[in-house]
Amino acid sequence: MDPIQTSNHIKDILSQNATADVKQVRELLAKARELKGLTLQDVAALLSVDDETLLEEMFHTAREIKETIYGNRIVLFAPLYISSECANNCLYCAFRRSNKEIVRTTLNQKQIADEIEVILKMGHKRVLLVAGEHPVRCSIEYMEESIKTVYETKVGKGEIRRLNVNCAPLEVEDFRRLKAANIGTYQCFQETYDPEVYKVMHPSGPKSDYLYRRTVMERAMEAGIDDVGIGPLLGLTDYRFEVLSTLAHSQELDEKFGVGPHTISIPRIEPATGVEISENPPHVVSDLDFKKLVAILRMAVPYTGMILSTRESPAFRDEVIKLGISQISAASRVDVGGYVMGDRKDGQFSVGDHRSMDEIMQELLSDGYVPSFCTGCYRLGRTGHDFMDLAKPGMIKIFCHPNALLTLKEYLEDYATPETKAIGEKVIAAELNSIPSEERRKVTLERLKEIESGKRDLYF
Repeated sequence: MDPIQTSNHIKDILSQNATADVKQVRELLAKARELKGLTLQDVAALLSVDDETLLEEMFHTAREIKETIYGNRIVLFAPLYISSECANNCLYCAFRRSNKEIVRTTLNQKQIADEIEVILKMGHKRVLLVAGEHPVRCSIEYMEESIKTVYETKVGKGEIRRLNVNCAPLEVEDFRRLKAANIGTYQCFQETYDPEVYKVMHPSGPKSDYLYRRTVMERAMEAGIDDVGIGPLLGLTDYRFEVLSTLAHSQELDEKFGVGPHTISIPRIEPATGVEISENPPHVVSDLDFKKLVAILRMAVPYTGMILSTRESPAFRDEVIKLGISQISAASRVDVGGYVMGDRKDGQFSVGDHRSMDEIMQELLSDGYVPSFCTGCYRLGRTGHDFMDLAKPGMIKIFCHPNALLTLKEYLEDYATPETKAIGEKVIAAELNSIPSEERRKVTLERLKEIESGKRDLYF
């Protein structure tokens, strides 16, 4: 792979498809509704659209596609930052080595267990483990021990059933160790796919090697990790270039391994302590452009999960979720030790959504969504190829919809306020009627009653 050549190819596609007329756009939207994805040229053309009427048609199409594949479910998770020590000097990150304005922390295993206890008391079942890139503080041995601690920590009926990992690129052998530790998805962001911008933003440290990071998912998948998550950090360069490059990366993985990324994340740069560039990003992505790129990615990769973080404000998150988001973080802390100690302004970035877990649950339920904590696919091997074989014909909902109702019921029984529980029970009653199989509906109802009687972790 020649990074410069690849970058120039993406820029050429954008230049050659810099305009699209009404007829072409509507043809592309019809193509998207076939649920077979879009080409790089298709996406470049859609990225050029700024007509309000056409944008609304794009948003409507994205909503249709999301509902067809994923239904009205929204998966929730919590990030867990375990170390802010880092050998890199990324200009946009509060954890960068030269930043003297934050207190560096690496949690010991007792502190990790304490953090997980707080997360469990919120009702979470999924965690994304996040660590800086430090050869000693964040060694593979430390990661393995931390994963073990997360899984072993219990509070009442609460437990973490699936742990995903966001850490520095590794060699194949170390990825095999993560796989053996029973992780779910491995997540790593390229940040920017433009090699020249990348060089400026990563002046020193292991992360300055563009190609090593760009090929990280190949090593992870070679090691047997079925599900990987990719994404850019929006704001470092033209968002259209980053969207198209992310799609190209997705297609490369699909061509080489027969399955693309399990998730794509689309974080925007947010202010952070000691990070000058975060106050005035080089290429600000407007709210409208952000909504547009979310809708386009949903149309381009209809079967890939899309993640929205708590960087965004509550009102804007509610808008964007409608356009194709399938996973959100909830009640997040992005500073190390933040769940126990609260926000200390030492986080990797500023959080925009400060709502409690119950407030977010109530909002989702009131808006017609089914909040889900399901981890059944991971534990039954419905990952990688197997997941896509079910997702592409729209069959994954056969499992995901009733599983979402079962995990929602657990939340209502164990953690919800009375008001949220009342809303949630009405949602479950209505959603049962939409399960197409009479037998599956009957078994789901039986399992809901078992949960009321005290059983937990029931899934299809």
